[in-house]
Amino acid sequence: MEEKENSKENLDILRHSTSHLMAQAVKELFPEAKIAIGPSIENGFYYDFDYSPGFSEEDLAKIEKRMHELVKKDIPIIRKVIKKAEAIEMFKKAGETFKVELLEEIQDDEVSIYTQGNFTDLCRGPHLSSTGKIKAFKLLNLAGAYWRGNEKNRMLTRIYGTAFPDEVSLNKYLTFLEEVKKRDHRRLGKELDLFSISDEVGAGLIIYHPKGALLRYILEDFEKKEHLKRGYQFVIGPHILKLDMWKKSGHFENYRENMYFTKVDDVEYGIKPMNCLSHIMVYRSTVRSYRDLPLRYFELGTVSRHEKSGVLHGLLRVREFTQDDAHIFLRPDQLHEEIMNIINFIQDVMAIFNFEYEMEISTRPPKYIGTLEDWNRAEEVLKEVLTTHSIPYEINEGDGAFYGPKIDVKLKDAIGRKWQCATIQCDFALPERFDLYYVDSDGKRKRPVMLHRVILGAMERFIGVLIEHYSGKFPVWLSPVQVIIMNITDAHEQYARLIYRSLVNEDVRAELDVRNEKLSLKIREGVVKKVPYMVIVGNKEMETDTITVRVRDGEELKSISLKDFIGRIKEETILRR
Repeated sequence: MEEKENSKENLDILRHSTSHLMAQAVKELFPEAKIAIGPSIENGFYYDFDYSPGFSEEDLAKIEKRMHELVKKDIPIIRKVIKKAEAIEMFKKAGETFKVELLEEIQDDEVSIYTQGNFTDLCRGPHLSSTGKIKAFKLLNLAGAYWRGNEKNRMLTRIYGTAFPDEVSLNKYLTFLEEVKKRDHRRLGKELDLFSISDEVGAGLIIYHPKGALLRYILEDFEKKEHLKRGYQFVIGPHILKLDMWKKSGHFENYRENMYFTKVDDVEYGIKPMNCLSHIMVYRSTVRSYRDLPLRYFELGTVSRHEKSGVLHGLLRVREFTQDDAHIFLRPDQLHEEIMNIINFIQDVMAIFNFEYEMEISTRPPKYIGTLEDWNRAEEVLKEVLTTHSIPYEINEGDGAFYGPKIDVKLKDAIGRKWQCATIQCDFALPERFDLYYVDSDGKRKRPVMLHRVILGAMERFIGVLIEHYSGKFPVWLSPVQVIIMNITDAHEQYARLIYRSLVNEDVRAELDVRNEKLSLKIREGVVKKVPYMVIVGNKEMETDTITVRVRDGEELKSISLKDFIGRIKEETILRR
């Protein structure tokens, strides 16, 4: 391996070798710790350990120091192929029960092990030739992780780290991580008083505070208007549907591990993880003509999914969320145009939020419903649309929904991270299962196609992405509070209230701060809240019937008329594509 090359393959080898280096250091410092698994991952590596006392941040520093000592020793890393039975006996003798469990599931008679000094690990490799080839690394943080990702198994301690071919690349990445930390939506959500998550309520369940609820309302109102412009009709479905519906759709067979179930009057129900079945029932409620199509049904539908506790993460991975969900029923000959209409919709919306994006097509998964012929038709039309319109895309093999392939849109935020939000799924299977039809021009019944799509995706996730994208500094049109009005002394309170009332009457989202506190304190708190504008009123402003405005970026507008200020806000509130 050329250590200075940043290719994915070389970075994987480097990082996997560094995870073994870390495990060696842990075993030398904490001999009673048992090793589990330690793969390379995107941007780094981790290793899981069973160590009852647990590790501390101070321990990380000790482990990292020992790793540097092992690097200086330039210990050869030696690969050896041995009989599986011999490996089992060796790891049993060492008390490494997790390795024994993995070995017992391997079908091959022989396995490879890697040894460096007094440390040996089960591994396919490849690895670097010696520890001295590892140049730049950093241990990052600790986390809990269930063995093999199963909540019923033992909780292990996971140590995360990263490694690069050189110190320059490492420092650049660590600077990036600092920026990520500053933008963390969980921290900013608390500082800006947007939302909270309570253990009393339950993990993965979001409680929106007034400002967070207002932010969501603004987004939802924007979405409703945009959908109406594009010919969508609003529908609303129930949160629970009879279990037989979920069996008919294939969700019970293919998705039930992600669902919640309940009983009402001895009848079994499934709590919806998706909104599609109610929309299907709307379509089925009357006979449809070919002239009616496409029919576009839209719902801001709240769904519940059983996510494992280990993957829950603020707003980004939750157990209950609301999707800007739509299902479009159309003729096969309308597919190309309608898919492109959705892509245009996505492009318009992403431009408003200044998101760059990439697209990929996710193809047929191992478990699926419908015919192979229909899957091939669906995949081909998705490829055809993107190719015809010269839209670059990657193929994500085997990651489609169980009922159809999809175009996934990966957003790029302000610091280059990718997020999955919008998706377009092409489905021939559910219309077949629910016997959907339309009467064609020849008087015969024909089968419609169904497109499942979201634009923002889960509102919770999108809000989390927005918080981090803007670092909490929302544009004026999106800010829950656009203006805070502050008086300098009690003598200016009535004038401040007059300004506040005038702004509210012009649909400006304003707050009034007339507390008997120093102006510097009020301004400092306004800066922390990341409010776009702070209006300050004192003697001069009262005498001239003007206001002084402090802009979030530090600019100050002195002696501006209220009319001109309102005009500025309204100008900034106009959405431009």
